[in-house]
Amino acid sequence: MTRSLNLDDIQGNVTRAYGRFSFPFARYFFLHIANCEAGRNFVDIVRRKVTTSARWPEQVPKPDCTLNIGFTAKGLMQLQLPSRTLNGMPDEFIQGMKARAFVLGDRDATKTEAEDTGWDDHWDPIWKQNRSGDSNDVHIWVSMNAQLKTPGTTDPVDALEDQTNWLRGVCHASKGGVRILATNGRNGDQEYQAASAIFEDHNGAKIPTPKEHFGFTDGISDPVFEGQYRPDEMPKAVIGRGKRVNGKWEPIAAGEFILGHPDESQESPPTSVPPEFMRNGTFMAYRKLHENVETFNTVLTNEAKRYAKEMNVSLKEANETLRAKMCGRWSDGVPLSKVSTYPEWQKFRTNKGFDDPDPLTALAKLMAYVRSPEAMDFRFADDMEGTKCPVGAHIRRVNTRDYLDPLNKVGIDPKTGKPHTNEKATSALNKRRRILRRGLPYGPPNFDHVSDDVEQGVAMMLMGTSLFRQFEFVQQQWIEYGLDFHQGNNTCPLLGNHDHHPRHTIPADPASGKPPYVMSKLKTFVECRGGDYFFIPSMTALRMIAMGIVDPT
Repeated sequence: MTRSLNLDDIQGNVTRAYGRFSFPFARYFFLHIANCEAGRNFVDIVRRKVTTSARWPEQVPKPDCTLNIGFTAKGLMQLQLPSRTLNGMPDEFIQGMKARAFVLGDRDATKTEAEDTGWDDHWDPIWKQNRSGDSNDVHIWVSMNAQLKTPGTTDPVDALEDQTNWLRGVCHASKGGVRILATNGRNGDQEYQAASAIFEDHNGAKIPTPKEHFGFTDGISDPVFEGQYRPDEMPKAVIGRGKRVNGKWEPIAAGEFILGHPDESQESPPTSVPPEFMRNGTFMAYRKLHENVETFNTVLTNEAKRYAKEMNVSLKEANETLRAKMCGRWSDGVPLSKVSTYPEWQKFRTNKGFDDPDPLTALAKLMAYVRSPEAMDFRFADDMEGTKCPVGAHIRRVNTRDYLDPLNKVGIDPKTGKPHTNEKATSALNKRRRILRRGLPYGPPNFDHVSDDVEQGVAMMLMGTSLFRQFEFVQQQWIEYGLDFHQGNNTCPLLGNHDHHPRHTIPADPASGKPPYVMSKLKTFVECRGGDYFFIPSMTALRMIAMGIVDPT
């Protein structure tokens, strides 16, 4: 079924991951509303600049700098939305991320609240102080994404600073009614959370890459849903990024990501009243994820020495293989499910031109590949034991694809002598857990800084119509727990907390004659530094908020 969406009514960051559309810079502002009148006036002014999902360039010109906005439950309350509307919002959204810390694995589940009073001491001040019921509460999120000013440099277009000054001016004109919370960062002294792509230097030219600070190519298999792309673009875009039905890829139902539309249960997602207020909106989890790059490199170096000795391979091959077996993709984004061994990967890179003597040509070919269906069109039902891609690897946890189909079988098929494969396996048990991923790395725009003390990581925004069923489920059950992957309590090797469970098992191909390898000294590589839950309204809802006409009757 082809579904048409009112793209003019949907905010642009819902349908677009801006980083994929040549916006390598971002600034995330968090604001406090002191009084309702000033807050509504602020929304009325800002909504006129909001970037929608209208097509570029046939419907609207592609902007130099985007702008989008969202609200916490406290923010909507401060804007004096009717209590009936607020009470109809999801419980997890009303409670906020901080109150859900045990669910998300941000707090140590082995300790009581009385024993763990300082659990958020490592959070940035803006998030540690949030939800305290005073002038430090975060009410509004405003994001700006900007294009490059000049190719080959690391400078954003002037429009980013111009728009920042405009936002400052709007707040100043409110005379304290709405103010920017300048307590971002570890020291609480930043006006906004800055983010940018990581750039590589090629003979003096700075080129943005799709990598994060650990060196992995990121943001490859973001979900594709009905109405997101033009009809002629959808057949290609959906491959590997939609749902698998009868051996074919189809777009996911729009209602999984946008309220007011049928979801994969063929029902409309639950919404509050009035329905027109929530239609074409969505929910977002903002999480600042700090990366301990020094610890990650140290652990990998030590594990690689042992792996190289046990498997009789070079240190370079050992290091690259372990990284890939943790992630599920090689560092350049090539999936293990399609290219499973180091020699095969090296040959694949050569054939694809990733090692071209001209680094710009090599990068262009790599970028073309990671954005192509070839990098996304693979399954897990043909690798149930994880001999190609470990079942506990990161990408298998965040997107299980067809792995959880109940008709899948583990073991060797006596008829073929090869592992069982279910050609009709579907993603029926996965399609309701998909999440839109937005955001960019933050910190130094290069790979020169590796200390854990350096402010670097990823500013993540995760969107869906149900925070509980989508984001929280994946975070709790698949990242911080491993039962669905026969991993017991082992957590995700990259994103998981490893204070109590420091293992990651790498199955061996029986044909290799080698034993399985167990990484047993993992440490926590990624730490949450704070965040909250936001409602991303439609353009219609923004106008309703500004006019004070949200009427649940």
